[in-house]
Amino acid sequence: MKPLYVVKIGGNVIDNPENLKNFLSDFAALNGYKILIHGGGKIATKLCWDLGVKSRMIEGRRVTDGESLKVVTMVYAGLVNKNIVAILQNENCNAIGLTGADGNFICAKKRPVAKVYSEEKRANIKVDYGFVGDLDKHSVDSKAIFKLLEAGFTPVFSAITHDGKGQLLNTNADTIASVLAVSMANLYETSLIYCFEKAGVLMNVEDDKSLIKSIDPPYYQELKRQGIINEGMIPKLDNAFEAIELGLKEVCIGKSDSLPSLNEHNFGTRLTK
Repeated sequence: MKPLYVVKIGGNVIDNPENLKNFLSDFAALNGYKILIHGGGKIATKLCWDLGVKSRMIEGRRVTDGESLKVVTMVYAGLVNKNIVAILQNENCNAIGLTGADGNFICAKKRPVAKVYSEEKRANIKVDYGFVGDLDKHSVDSKAIFKLLEAGFTPVFSAITHDGKGQLLNTNADTIASVLAVSMANLYETSLIYCFEKAGVLMNVEDDKSLIKSIDPPYYQELKRQGIINEGMIPKLDNAFEAIELGLKEVCIGKSDSLPSLNEHNFGTRLTK
């Protein structure tokens, strides 16, 4: 099968115009088929503030109400997405900017009201996260995306999906990247790449030179047992190894400015079977 890179970019790059331009130049230079997934960085938060739209968090999770959804759609699917597409066109990469609603590529389900334990109230409380979309293995139309790739386009997906009934939904970009990559694994030899501010998975979270180059499931369990992996990284790695079990070739996690080393198999931390 032909290789495919599904790359997710973090807000730390989006928020810095120079870093974003450098990253997109490196992304455009990747050999083979590729897909980019992004959120909106701090731009949506700032615009919410400027417009007087209050951002609400419940037990550390963001609630997307109707007004917030308008802002994140404008920023993610509009300003950020089209800026990325324009820069990629300048790099001779024929990008096409998309949401999940376009072409019905990604259809999500509105997150149901959930019971969450509140430390403040020391009890379970009901939480409605608003217009937040959750994905499953049937969410992505891989055959439709295949047609785009084979036609010579590079899809750039913002973190906006839809429910198929006329409602847009705000969806976690990491989740979109993982579910989309797994869905494409039956058509391409698919690698999932997470680009963020650290060099990869580190022995010491404060030391970028303590990079762990490769992790397989037994080694991962040992690292967790020793308490070496930062707690915030565990959900990402759990999801990554689950994605590998579902058919991905590999998942790589590393610093955005190291992307050129991907083709030399020297990028960040590589997770494999």
